[in-house]
Amino acid sequence: MSKNYKILKNKAVGLRQNGKSYNEIGKLISVSKSTLSSWLKNIPLKEGYRERFYTNQIYNLSLGPTSQKERRAREIEKIIKEARNEIKKPLLEESFKLFGVALYWGEGSKGGLCQITNSDPRLIAFMVRWFERIFKLAANDFKAYLNIYPQQDELKIKKFWSEITGIPVSRFGKTFTKPQSSGFKKNNLYYGTIKITIPRSVNFKHKIFGWASAAFQNVNFGVKLAKRKWESLSKINRPTPVNLRKTAPSSIGRASRS
Repeated sequence: MSKNYKILKNKAVGLRQNGKSYNEIGKLISVSKSTLSSWLKNIPLKEGYRERFYTNQIYNLSLGPTSQKERRAREIEKIIKEARNEIKKPLLEESFKLFGVALYWGEGSKGGLCQITNSDPRLIAFMVRWFERIFKLAANDFKAYLNIYPQQDELKIKKFWSEITGIPVSRFGKTFTKPQSSGFKKNNLYYGTIKITIPRSVNFKHKIFGWASAAFQNVNFGVKLAKRKWESLSKINRPTPVNLRKTAPSSIGRASRS
């Protein structure tokens, strides 16, 4: 239904005469600030209303970026809360299965064993529970490997991830410790990165890919056609590398003879 701007303008005028700001009027009647400006620029305001607007402007300026940051944080919190309430809990079995498939497709290993690597404790905890439930596994069926910085405490981090996943510390393999760097690293992952591996799990991985393929069924045909059409993009002509060791002596010889 189209808006009746004549009625909206009359409402806007009335609200302005009652001391409402452009922002307040815009929220009440869903009209842009630029439209309100053209409608209301000649509407006089009582002295008391002007003083209130001025006081609010000074207050907002005194807060500066902090107020905007806090307001945005509240907006984001509201969005997340409303979105969370849209999800029915507990997840249905099919939803639970496909959510794990999607996470594995994005973060899991595509070759070799069934493995997933990440630094987010929630994602790792979910995926371990997912593997246990979908493939009927127990904590001792997993292996875990850490990737940490030299200044981190390996044993404490193993205990942390063991508590998160339920995998015993004895099931953690050799930790990869990144080489010491002279530079100061500001963004160290406090808990490191963990790789969860399921031994003898190649068939599990193929099963996950089968579920993913079913989810992709509606787009598979279009993707295949597009890939066939743009197949030439996968064929890149790389320049022949120059062997400097072979060419250098001859060029030096020519230089000495000239």
